[in-house]
Amino acid sequence: MLLQTKKLCKQFGGIYALKDIDFEIENGEVLGLVGENGAGKSTLIKILTGVYRLDSGEILWEGNPAEIHNPCQSRDLGINVIHQDRNLVPSFNGIENVFLGLPYEKKGGVAVDWKKMKQRVTAVMEELGIDIDLNIPAALLTPPQKTMLEIVRAMMTRSRLLILDEPTASLTDREAEMLFETIEGLKKKGTSILYVTHRMDEIFRLTDRITVFKNGQLVNTVQTADVNKEQIISMMTDNWVSEKMKTARQFGGSRLDVAHLSSRDGIIKDASFNARAGEILGIFGLGGSGRTELLECVYGHRSVAGGTVAIDHKPVGKASPANSLKQGVVLISEDRRGKALVGSLNVKQNIVLSTIDHYARFGVVDEKKEVSDARDQIDRLSIKTEGPKQPVLQLSGGNQQKVVFAKALLSEPKVLLCDEPTQAVDVKTRQEIHKLLRKRADDGNAVVFVSSDLKEMLEVADNVLIMAGGKTKELFANDGLTAEQVLACCYAD
Repeated sequence: MLLQTKKLCKQFGGIYALKDIDFEIENGEVLGLVGENGAGKSTLIKILTGVYRLDSGEILWEGNPAEIHNPCQSRDLGINVIHQDRNLVPSFNGIENVFLGLPYEKKGGVAVDWKKMKQRVTAVMEELGIDIDLNIPAALLTPPQKTMLEIVRAMMTRSRLLILDEPTASLTDREAEMLFETIEGLKKKGTSILYVTHRMDEIFRLTDRITVFKNGQLVNTVQTADVNKEQIISMMTDNWVSEKMKTARQFGGSRLDVAHLSSRDGIIKDASFNARAGEILGIFGLGGSGRTELLECVYGHRSVAGGTVAIDHKPVGKASPANSLKQGVVLISEDRRGKALVGSLNVKQNIVLSTIDHYARFGVVDEKKEVSDARDQIDRLSIKTEGPKQPVLQLSGGNQQKVVFAKALLSEPKVLLCDEPTQAVDVKTRQEIHKLLRKRADDGNAVVFVSSDLKEMLEVADNVLIMAGGKTKELFANDGLTAEQVLACCYAD
């Protein structure tokens, strides 16, 4: 046995995040860890990697008691982690990010040997089949490239246990396949993998066993071959039943019109579409197709070179986030920590952030009204929190995403631009977000929905617009539409 925990407990504010966890992972196995947001998965990872200290219990490494009080002790044991929220220094290039926490190569023991460091990184990339420009700052990399760079960093040292926390959340199918091949290779070499994800198809494809957490407790550990998806979900949830969404709808007039849009950086070359009242318009494309960049252009977060945007048939003036909000357009960013939430603020402050002007009168902020409206949104979206003043980063990933939606919906938008809105959330929260988007559409708004999960796209969207190479292509009605049809259009010249 590589790793064991015995009666492991962790509390925050008197509430158990983990209680009496008897957990184990064997040498050379891929163990899946599943559970709803707030089940305790992230807390366990942070204890194993030295971010949190356990309150009680014991950790055993190869049968011997192990002290993990900081990340260095964890790494010295051979534990590496790739978090769902990317941990790169934006201003550092690829080489500098990969060598974070590692000793630099030196010339004569004094000068930094950047050439040798690049050779080491390049060798690992070639072994993994990864191609990234190491000379540019991480801020200029796409989300999938950032994820792959973190994989390279994790593989720079010998990993006895590699923890992967939602590793495919922003990867294309092709990039995910590369990761899966890497996992198989590591397993053959005897490396243990703790695979944390909400994507059941990956759990059943990759893992040998599955451990289920619920409400801070370990429910069961089972052999993957002995269970099915429905059984795992029933262990994770409290009698929750998934509902398949209907797509046959009647739509109203156009709420958002985009014509021949292009971006100054050349990523968006020619994009045109319209989203109607009552419609969830899906935009799907492979990695690098420009899906995220298109939404950023429409919202005014990315500089536009040409084209037009109109809301309710009225041309939008100078594109900017502030102007978009005034026009009734909001953006749910895929990067919730970097672009949607302010980590230093509490839940209430984040919820009212976009509409803060509404609470000021003669230079005085009406905090009671802020708290009241925040509580309404917390109740409306069933956000699990100790209260409006709880630091937002203490919430689980799914509840942080609900805070993002609460902030967006407080402005009563006409158009919702949703970029990977269910990224790294649990099954139940995913369905709640789907229902929320449908309700917004049914209330006469337009929803533009971007997802890299094709199955989710076909479940949620009324119509699916294909993007490739920065251009919009064919528009499909989601009536008997197949994945093969969509992918064929994505790969077509």
